[in-house]
Amino acid sequence: VERALTSHEAVWEAAVIGADDDEGLIKPFAFVVTNVGQESGPKLEAELRDFVKNVLAPYKYPRWIEFVESLPRGPGGKLLRYKLRTPKQKRRRAETGHNEPVK
Repeated sequence: VERALTSHEAVWEAAVIGADDDEGLIKPFAFVVTNVGQESGPKLEAELRDFVKNVLAPYKYPRWIEFVESLPRGPGGKLLRYKLRTPKQKRRRAETGHNEPVK
């Protein structure tokens, strides 16, 4: 899915993680960095979904796309996938307090 997204002319880089949908099934959630000067928004989001459906099997398209300025990387440049969180995961962490430092 990441390769399909980055083959689109508007996308600089992308990372995909699994996220639970309303039925508890894990579906693709994409974090996308657009090329310089490229406008992000609902129009591009729909375009990217359609693009991936045409490149890959239709069920593999990302159900959610979040546009970000950059992807988290370590000192060696490796993608830190564990730092990517969906809005639902962020809310859950905030509600449970699991994002507070250990004292």
